[in-house]
Amino acid sequence: MKIITILGSPRKKGNTASVLSMFENNVEKKHEVERININEYTVGGCLGCLKCKEKKEEPGCVQQDDALIIFEKMIQSDAIVYASPLYCWSFTSQIKPLIDRHFCLVSGAGTPDHDSLISGKPAALLVTCAGPVGGNCDAIQGIFTGFSNYLKLMAKGNYILPFCTTPDAIGDKGAELAGNLAKAITG
Repeated sequence: MKIITILGSPRKKGNTASVLSMFENNVEKKHEVERININEYTVGGCLGCLKCKEKKEEPGCVQQDDALIIFEKMIQSDAIVYASPLYCWSFTSQIKPLIDRHFCLVSGAGTPDHDSLISGKPAALLVTCAGPVGGNCDAIQGIFTGFSNYLKLMAKGNYILPFCTTPDAIGDKGAELAGNLAKAITG
């Protein structure tokens, strides 16, 4: 199984990166894992031009940036993990343009022909946050549910580590969360 992980954090060695590494270490013994650090790519926001809807068999976006490279990796993968620290109850501004650009992967939305170039792939959301889950992570979970449904992904859950303030304090709770995520994605 080839698993793509997408780190949407502005920090390469922050809380989210640490928990994501725990997950990757857990699965890389039996599976191929490739991490995409979103900060190493240039991804512009969606232009809303709808040119991507002209071709069903490819992303078809008119922007010639790194989103197309990332999408190709996702299309070739068997599973996807989206990882982001919680910023203002949602995804970071670093990963949000990529999230928006997923629009080019979908065809026939709202019709019986609704499909996606990544349809059926297991996918999960990994989030770290400084506060509690309840009343804090509701929006990002709702966004991921709608996003997964729109892309016809096989949602494997939301894995959220609350009260996460420093990478060195993640400890056993982070390891347990990463282990549960690994079982969900590979199981």
